[in-house]
Amino acid sequence: MSAYALELKDVRKNFGKTEIIRGVNLAVQAGERVAVIGPNGAGKSTLFNLISGRFGPTSGDILLNGQAIQHKTPYEINRMGLSRSFQITNIFPKLSVFENLRCAVLWSLGYKYTFFKFLSGLKDANDRTNELLEMIHLDKKRDVLAVNLTYAEQRALEIGVTIAGGSDVILLDEPTAGMSKSETSRFIQLIKEVTVGKTLLTVEHDMGVVFGLADKIAVVVYGEVIAFDTPDAVRANAKVQEAYLGSPVADSQAGGH
Repeated sequence: MSAYALELKDVRKNFGKTEIIRGVNLAVQAGERVAVIGPNGAGKSTLFNLISGRFGPTSGDILLNGQAIQHKTPYEINRMGLSRSFQITNIFPKLSVFENLRCAVLWSLGYKYTFFKFLSGLKDANDRTNELLEMIHLDKKRDVLAVNLTYAEQRALEIGVTIAGGSDVILLDEPTAGMSKSETSRFIQLIKEVTVGKTLLTVEHDMGVVFGLADKIAVVVYGEVIAFDTPDAVRANAKVQEAYLGSPVADSQAGGH
């Protein structure tokens, strides 16, 4: 049996004497889209930080395509095929859309810190950047400075930067936060398009996004995964309804976060 794209085995994280993550087990198949949901303070962001290497676990194993990553740095994990976005937009505001994407593409193509090369002459990097521009539907904003994009366009650009390195496993932290209903609808479709064939793990509060995007949902409550199943099964799970869903679903579908 092949290794999971991402697997957590009895992962725990303490901050001082406080246990935030309490024995999480999670196995994500290659190509699955998984939404991580739960009430505020449940440990969702901490879990993302553990997976991406920002924090190290107190105990337990985290495997990326079968390889242990729990003691590796974020850049080492990124080079092994995992990339993440953040809840706060993280782009270069004074660079153009094209330049933002090309910065992300260069390392993945092996150019690293070759300052003596003229970027305009790097055909493979420029071709890949143009492909990404079309994928995220910003080709008409190619030369616009990132600071002058709309909020939704900036989020789309960050998605492009996140996938630019060719990672197989993508982590998105509340990708639709702050968007209007129409922007959210378009953004769900964009995420589906750019993550075809990739494994996606996303933290999301908007239940409309969760049920519209995810193949499976992991419900985190008090640092534990209390359910991991298909959206329909999670929706019908009495334990989940008691711990989290119920009224928050109605609130979120009405536009709340």
